[in-house]
Amino acid sequence: MTGPVPSRDSPDLSARWDLVLAVAVLVIATPVATWWLVGDRSTVPAGAVPDYAFQPWDVNPGVAHAAGIGSVVAALVALLVLGRATGRNRLDPRWWGVFVPLLAAGVTVGFGWRVMTAGVIGANIGAGLMILLGGPVVAALLIGAIAYAIRLSLRRRPPDQGPA
Repeated sequence: MTGPVPSRDSPDLSARWDLVLAVAVLVIATPVATWWLVGDRSTVPAGAVPDYAFQPWDVNPGVAHAAGIGSVVAALVALLVLGRATGRNRLDPRWWGVFVPLLAAGVTVGFGWRVMTAGVIGANIGAGLMILLGGPVVAALLIGAIAYAIRLSLRRRPPDQGPA
């Protein structure tokens, strides 16, 4: 026996693979887009040898530019798809309570990576602050999003029909 098929009146994220894909793209593209938009935060004068809390990845500037533009476009398209689905009642608006914390966590991670890999002279105070404050904030956002997603998913389940 198969489970109930969601009607148009009861939007369900798990039954909409295009929306699941849009969420996945949004979650992956947001930190990359933020990383690219923030840019290098190094404060080392020309000719000085920088100190790093974390050595930045050696990424070709052309590849970084392409990844940045691609991730910005992908994130905007994903937001458009999700917003349109919400407006057309294909996506329960309560799911935005999951998406927004995921977006905030992605922005924090992208920004934090730029701060932690900035070349400085001496100690990188920003890297320490990102670890001490940014880490718990990202963890809280992810835990909150997961908890709310579980709550929404459990609320959508039909009552037990008993043995068939």
